Amino acid sequence: MSLHPNIQAVTERIRLRSAASRAAYLAGIDAALRDGPFRSRLSCGNLAHGFAACGPTDKDRLRGSVTPNLGIITAYNDMLSAHQPFEHYPELIRETARALGATAQVAGGVPAMCDGVTQGRAGMELSLFSRDVIAQATAIGLSHDMFDTTVYLGVCDKIVPGLLIGALAFGHLPAVFLPAGPMTPGIPNKQKAEVRERYAAGEATRAELLEAEASSYHAPGTCTFYGTANSNQVLLEAMGVQLPGASFINPGTPLRDALTHTAAERALAITALGEDFRPFGRLIDERAIVNAIVALMATGGSTNHTIHWIAVARAAGIVLTWDDMDLISQTVPLLARVYPNGEADVNRFHAAGGTSFVFRELMDAGLMHDDLPTIVEGGMRAFAQEPRLQEGKVVFVPGTTTSADTEVARPVADAFESQGGLRLLRGNVGRSLIKLSAVKPQYRRIEAPAVVVDAPQVLNKLHAAGALPQDFVAVVRYQGPRANGMPELHSLAPLLGLLQNQGRRVALVTDGRLSGASGKIPAAIHVTPEAARGGPIARIREGDIIVLDGEAGTLEVKVSATEWAARELAPNTAPAGHDMGRNLFAINRQVVGPADQGAISIGCGPMAADGTIWEYDAEYELGGDAAAAAAPHEAKDA
Repeated sequence: MSLHPNIQAVTERIRLRSAASRAAYLAGIDAALRDGPFRSRLSCGNLAHGFAACGPTDKDRLRGSVTPNLGIITAYNDMLSAHQPFEHYPELIRETARALGATAQVAGGVPAMCDGVTQGRAGMELSLFSRDVIAQATAIGLSHDMFDTTVYLGVCDKIVPGLLIGALAFGHLPAVFLPAGPMTPGIPNKQKAEVRERYAAGEATRAELLEAEASSYHAPGTCTFYGTANSNQVLLEAMGVQLPGASFINPGTPLRDALTHTAAERALAITALGEDFRPFGRLIDERAIVNAIVALMATGGSTNHTIHWIAVARAAGIVLTWDDMDLISQTVPLLARVYPNGEADVNRFHAAGGTSFVFRELMDAGLMHDDLPTIVEGGMRAFAQEPRLQEGKVVFVPGTTTSADTEVARPVADAFESQGGLRLLRGNVGRSLIKLSAVKPQYRRIEAPAVVVDAPQVLNKLHAAGALPQDFVAVVRYQGPRANGMPELHSLAPLLGLLQNQGRRVALVTDGRLSGASGKIPAAIHVTPEAARGGPIARIREGDIIVLDGEAGTLEVKVSATEWAARELAPNTAPAGHDMGRNLFAINRQVVGPADQGAISIGCGPMAADGTIWEYDAEYELGGDAAAAAAPHEAKDA
């Protein structure tokens, strides 16, 4: 099947606008490559420090400089259920390396925070910036130049994008990503959501709520809903940098451990010391980025990736935009219904056919590139396979060609919807995004008065006081990257869900994030420009009539253009945040870019000849001139 014209067109326009920055990035990879193991360039003192703690066998191999040394970057901690299984991965990886005559060392650890723990708390204001800290920590771990190949242990929200950005900074090295797998099913997500809404209504006790939450998040492994963490895994497979079908194998199973061994073997097989060198920066090209976005839309994945994958692409010298994502979403049908887009969890999605089924459908329909190189033989077509355990070894077999559960996964010919999960909204408030796949059609358009607050807690207080209108659009502003680090506002979901269940029409408009678990309420999120950059969201006043139309892709305040332009920007009335480390991120808030350019607060991507970072200004393409956007331009504030 030939590639769909829209997928071909969006890939080509990304390639065109990225031509200069991508060439600069690839030149940087080439400059980093040398003959032989990288540690051979180290002085004797450097090298001795690098292997001082190793055993005799590993020391002999590292002295010899003729066998590969594998660097492990791990996001292990035992507070996060998703990352707790990584505790024992390094030993499994070292065993594999030694059996193959190679070596492996933990190069460094990166922080991993859980938005589920910080949700609605002061610590959430560090969440988005943790992605960039993780990228920097990855670079520090790899800066010792001791390694010929790498593996990355990470699962959750900001962790995988941060690891990707860090890995791309060392794109001359091969890279393989290893997941931990989801926890086994707990109570159904619908049941958990119902208890949350009853608690918000004062009809359930805290003890009931805690029991429901603990019965849902109950064991080692990733949370089982299809939020940012599990979307990460699907996107990694869609780019070909994680083993086929590896994402949703539960922790603590023989197949999970065998996949860890196999991933380490693969990382050691693709170094510059062998005949199958696959540097990571060469694998992540515009086709891989498009595949990731196609997979995101086809599965109704996390809204957070409309920010993160722009930053990931930028790290590879590739310029991705919300307009690209919008065209892909309008082209790619929705093939999966996984909570919050349905009732199933990711275990049920995997049992229905999972990634191998969805990817085969997309490739056969010409909606996904199948011609890009990956970490395994066979390119993307290998990702239509599933792993099996035979005599203690992983083998890959063809995945199912028919869905085992059509309530969860469907073929292109019988898709849940003709469009994908997300939609770009435009209007006099700016640009924003909505997760349509989670919102029932009858709720996708709303016209109602605005209730304007500068802190999400205020909305809960208004509800408690009985001061909210019957129907309304909650406008929560000064929640963008520059204002306070762009915290997720998922804590509003139970209240708004409760009101919608009562027959009231409600929606959310915010320059903050909602969550990878964006739910059933129509929500225009990531509004750009944000209020703290002088964005028009700060012109909205209490009682203004707002029209949010997800199907039409519009977000408008019904105010005359003259009055709208004359209005002053409302000041931020939110109280100053609790410290909780916020002071350490003051520089991030000052320099962070807008959400539609990845909300980047670090140098991300190739450097120009004068040492500055190449930036992209969307203004150069708004008139359709992609070629003009191919050259670096200084980024502008809105």
